[in-house]
Amino acid sequence: VQLQASGGGLVQPGGSLRLSCRVSGSNLIFYAVSWYRQAPGKQRELVAHITNGESTDYLDSVRGRFTISRDNAKSLVYLQMTSLRPEDTAVYYCKARRTTGAREPDSWGQGTLVTVSS
Repeated sequence: VQLQASGGGLVQPGGSLRLSCRVSGSNLIFYAVSWYRQAPGKQRELVAHITNGESTDYLDSVRGRFTISRDNAKSLVYLQMTSLRPEDTAVYYCKARRTTGAREPDSWGQGTLVTVSS
């Protein structure tokens, strides 16, 4: 499976962005998908997760501001980010983990840069 993340950019504090992760090469219904981020000089951290059954979980610092969702028919997973803060600045990556059927390694997208600054 291949993943392509997009939607990053420069936004002012308090603004919003929607990231997209396009999944190709296999059916998205077989995968749980996560968004991670990595800020300069920091370790990569899990931001949000959505299961095949659409259960979700969030990093405490983004809960209530970010929403992860999926559209299996379009092979897309979204991360809607609102009330953005400078500390949300990072490269955001999506990751797919197969949870149904064949076993395979986790797949990562290439990352998309989000910069929150005035």
